[in-house]
Amino acid sequence: MINISEEKIKELKGEGFILQNNKEDFICRVITVDGTLKEKEISKIGEIADKYGYGHVSFTVRLTIEIPGIKYENIEKVKKELKEVGLYSGGTGNRVRPIVPCKGTVCTHGLIDTQKIGREVHERFYLGFYDMKLPHKFKIGVGGCPNNCIKPELNDFGIVGQRKPKIENGKCIACNNCIVETKCKMGAAKVIEEKIYIDFDKCNNCGKCIDSCHFGSISLDKEGVKIFLGGKWGKQPKIGDDLGEIYTVEEALDIIEKAVYIYKDQGKAGERFGSLIDRIGIESFKQNLSNI
Repeated sequence: MINISEEKIKELKGEGFILQNNKEDFICRVITVDGTLKEKEISKIGEIADKYGYGHVSFTVRLTIEIPGIKYENIEKVKKELKEVGLYSGGTGNRVRPIVPCKGTVCTHGLIDTQKIGREVHERFYLGFYDMKLPHKFKIGVGGCPNNCIKPELNDFGIVGQRKPKIENGKCIACNNCIVETKCKMGAAKVIEEKIYIDFDKCNNCGKCIDSCHFGSISLDKEGVKIFLGGKWGKQPKIGDDLGEIYTVEEALDIIEKAVYIYKDQGKAGERFGSLIDRIGIESFKQNLSNI
């Protein structure tokens, strides 16, 4: 067992060096910012794993990379070598955690540039709020479309790309081979009495139907992001509350800032963000947002 104090172990964990279950070695958690790495960064991580660790790395569900097997006496060397290529460790503690964007930037289903948003959120909230102590961890997920691959609705703050369609009255010609109806996987688009109709209670704003009609019956109404508040994984998972509107990315980032400050001021020690919302009520939380 390693001979250092519990206080030092806690300090190292806050820096992204987590004591392994063998009580001798540390895992180094490396931040990827937007889930991508350049060749020189990948090479350096591999070098560090070979030189100081077990010779392999693993990936967390939040797009960070972990290098296991780091000895205590090598921690400062690892930090220095990561810094050579602009990388750093972290990602733990009662603060805004590393941001998780899906691959919507390059995905055929992506409606927003998720990785760009991830970088913006990382800079503004992971780095910018790094010294802000919160009641518990605060996780942010950015999904490019309603497929929800990275489960934004199970993050403390979830962002989902949206493209809302609208019907261009008079352009539907009742062609009896409606591609709009075929495109809709939610069963929201239907031809009724020889006209296309969209049930917006079913529509998830995936945008697949927009501009698909050869006669222009479906066009873009609004695009942006949906916001979920207070989701969480773990022993007691909870789907976040949908704010019910489509926001611009800039509006979403401003709402993150307001939400974090409310959580800091009104959350109890050890209380997750979703539990705070449950305690005071979502309508009261929305009112708090509007008052800032």
